Amino acid sequence: MNLETKWLEDFVALSNTRSFSASARQRHVTQPAFSRRIRSLEQAVGATLVDRSTTPVSLTPEGQLFLVTARNMVEQLSDSLAHLRGLAMDNEALDIVAAHSLALAFYPPWISRLQKGVGELPTRLVAMNVGDAIHVLREGNCDLMLAYHDPYATMQLDAEIFPSFSIGQVKMVAVSVPNADGAPKFSFDDEGAIPFLSYTQGAFLGRSVRMLLKNEPGRMRLKTVYETAMAEGLKGMALQGFGLAWIPDFCIRDELANGRLVRAAAENWDIPLEIRLYRCSLVHKPGVEKLWRRMMKLPSDFLRA
Repeated sequence: MNLETKWLEDFVALSNTRSFSASARQRHVTQPAFSRRIRSLEQAVGATLVDRSTTPVSLTPEGQLFLVTARNMVEQLSDSLAHLRGLAMDNEALDIVAAHSLALAFYPPWISRLQKGVGELPTRLVAMNVGDAIHVLREGNCDLMLAYHDPYATMQLDAEIFPSFSIGQVKMVAVSVPNADGAPKFSFDDEGAIPFLSYTQGAFLGRSVRMLLKNEPGRMRLKTVYETAMAEGLKGMALQGFGLAWIPDFCIRDELANGRLVRAAAENWDIPLEIRLYRCSLVHKPGVEKLWRRMMKLPSDFLRA
């Protein structure tokens, strides 16, 4: 296969802008020349990589798969040249994307514990919803993804391409503010309507709650009074006494300990969750490879928060 490096760089630029004209300006060539180079790349690969019928342009399934390889090749070449020039940075930060609740409450104590086993680990963390995080991981735009494990396989992550470590076992707990005698102000056992603080339809944690309540007649008594995609948002509304909510236990440890929130349902209504750290095996960034090898040598109980 006869490939030119500039074609790969062109393709990566196009995947970012989704515009031939914008990419041509970015690559300092005319648009016709840029288009010819993308065509040359497709001919060399033997597949159509770009769907030109859409606006903005999109990548074909083959293009999405090849994008990871193209980025990997460009980055590896850049890293090698930097190393030869004496510019390689051993302490380059790893880019991590994480679900909002994990970024806020889980990540700080977990990364602190991990560094005791693997050494200093510079990181950059970006919080986003799970769907966006998966897209970023698939396209090779991050090094690692911290997310809840999906027992229903709706995330469709191939375990061979996206290996993972189990790093935490947590549970979602139904909570409410207490009333004057310390009992929950709102309880799942209450008769009549129960004000419900809900996750939005597309939120990952919301699906877990819906699966729990799917065949429960009592769900009909839950009357949604507030919706948000973020667990911290539900926690804030629950603390203000607006209703009952299911929240990951690591987000509310202090509030349960000091009595500002109390259980609103028995333990059999808890929702178990597993937290995993994912990578893309098609991307061979030295820092990620080094971290993965070190993590494989650690006992499983050490990896878990």
